[in-house]
Amino acid sequence: MRVSNVEQSLSEVHETVDTTLPRKGWRRILAYIGPAYLVSVGYMDPGNWATDLQGGAKFGYQLIWVLLMSNLMALLLQSLSARLGIVRRRDLAQANRETYPPIVNFCLYILAELAIAACDLAEVLGMAIGIHLLTGLPILWGTVITVLDTFLFLFLQRWGIRKLEAFIIALVAIIGMSFLVQILIAQPAMGEVVGGLVPGFLDNGALYIAVGIIGATVMPHNLYLHSALVQTRKINPDKKGIKTAIKYNLIDSTVALNAAFLVNTAILVLAATVFYKTGNTDVAKIQDAHHLLEPLLGSALAPILFAVALIAAGQSSTITGTMAGQIVMEGYLHLRINPWLRRLLTRLIAIVPAVFVIVIYGDDKVDDLLIFSQVILSLQLGFAVIPLIHFVSDKATMGDFAIGTKTKVLSWLVAIILVFLNVNLVADETLALFETDISWIAKAAIVVVILLFLWLFVTMTFYPILNKKKKQSTDMLYGEAILLENLAINKVQKIAVALDFTKADEKLIAHALAQGSTEVEYQLIHIVESVSARYSNYSSDDAETRKDTERLNSYVSQLVQKGYKANAMLGYTHRVKEIVRLVTESKAEMLIMGAHRHSGLKDYVFGETIEDVRHQLTIPVLIVNVSEKVIPQ
Repeated sequence: MRVSNVEQSLSEVHETVDTTLPRKGWRRILAYIGPAYLVSVGYMDPGNWATDLQGGAKFGYQLIWVLLMSNLMALLLQSLSARLGIVRRRDLAQANRETYPPIVNFCLYILAELAIAACDLAEVLGMAIGIHLLTGLPILWGTVITVLDTFLFLFLQRWGIRKLEAFIIALVAIIGMSFLVQILIAQPAMGEVVGGLVPGFLDNGALYIAVGIIGATVMPHNLYLHSALVQTRKINPDKKGIKTAIKYNLIDSTVALNAAFLVNTAILVLAATVFYKTGNTDVAKIQDAHHLLEPLLGSALAPILFAVALIAAGQSSTITGTMAGQIVMEGYLHLRINPWLRRLLTRLIAIVPAVFVIVIYGDDKVDDLLIFSQVILSLQLGFAVIPLIHFVSDKATMGDFAIGTKTKVLSWLVAIILVFLNVNLVADETLALFETDISWIAKAAIVVVILLFLWLFVTMTFYPILNKKKKQSTDMLYGEAILLENLAINKVQKIAVALDFTKADEKLIAHALAQGSTEVEYQLIHIVESVSARYSNYSSDDAETRKDTERLNSYVSQLVQKGYKANAMLGYTHRVKEIVRLVTESKAEMLIMGAHRHSGLKDYVFGETIEDVRHQLTIPVLIVNVSEKVIPQ
């Protein structure tokens, strides 16, 4: 594993397909075709099967309009995602990291990882069920052996992005042909199918399935994925080149996502025709659907095609899920790990709950787990959609390619619909749960979680707007260049230096001495963070506290011997709070701190310390980069 400042999304395949070469006709279009097909497999994965089958079996053709609405939403949002990647050459995770505060980014990262885990859970269960239906192997064993597809992903990745795209398109074709044959065998009433396109009222049961369908169709990880995949194409960076790339990627998205819509519709129509129409409305499981296809359709081919298509759907989706995980981790944390390890971790996170449910509750609960995974995906949607709309609406970063007013209104309308459906679902489920006999501790925990989600949602939604207004307000302060007439400042008499007993201390003290002279008093500060310090604070007298005191006094003695005035002050436990307190009490007129250029998780911890201290003090703060540069703030 290595930590690095990753600037390119999917760096191993970044701009490996050159669209700038002279091509004409279909060859020119084909150079852009591919990314949307990798995205589209997430719209026809096993999670979709579970929701579509239940929707068709329980409510007939009633929910076809939900599928259509979901597809139109997906087409709009995926086109926005592709636009972000093409214009800014940033994926959604990278854009978030550059925009939001560290704590918000970390929360968004965790939610994105949860979405990917939920998605992979659906792929694991779907492939295991497909293997079971085709070979008779128990679902538990099928779940465990899905770990082996890690090696297939690595093999395909070594062949390059175009070979990977070709493999995925082949799997999509298998899924499509399988359902085309099954629909021809089922012969649904087309008039009733068309009638299902008319929106209607949804009761609680239908709403739960509808939200699951939306979650299975408009997937949050696909927004991260698409914004990165379009960067596998090398394009001309001028206005014409960007405009061309946006146009052909829109064509790519339209064809691929409409193919996914037809597959989902075929699954729902098949369930409605074969099960709902025959009174088998309790068919809520993929296994039951498979077993009933042959006797109800009178064809032995249909169930075989059903199982084959299910395996193809699971396999194709699991590959793109791995890529999405890589994008999210690199974009948010600037953390890269070996692809096989990333794949293995993702798969294990999905397998553990699947095995747990199968062992404890048996195969009967597998489909319920599939539906639940899709509802979890839907609940994550707002946290990916809203930042995306902010980014593609920003003229400062998107220039002439920022979306227009009509598209912006439509995008926010989609976001509002998604959030409304999710809030409505959460409210219904929470109220139902509160009516049970669960403990007050569990109820309090649920309320706390909801409040945390509400805080994150409000912050994520309004932070870009407020930050933009703040920047505009700051920009308005800049007028003509002023006359530099008052450049005199009082010389500082006391400088505080925050030390952490690393090799950086010498450099920090050197910069402190450079700011003053032998007449200046230097206040050396260190914060003790031992276990004893957490509980005893100023009464702490453990080995670490005594050692820290000894080190700090050693620095003071050395400075005094060199003719400088120096004092030592220790703080305890709370780094930010104690640094601010000690600096204030010592009446220091300047503070010097070190920046260690941390990446990943450390950046959230130490970066927050510097920012919080800086904002709480009114005196000048000098941030010393311990590698090379000095950044006064």
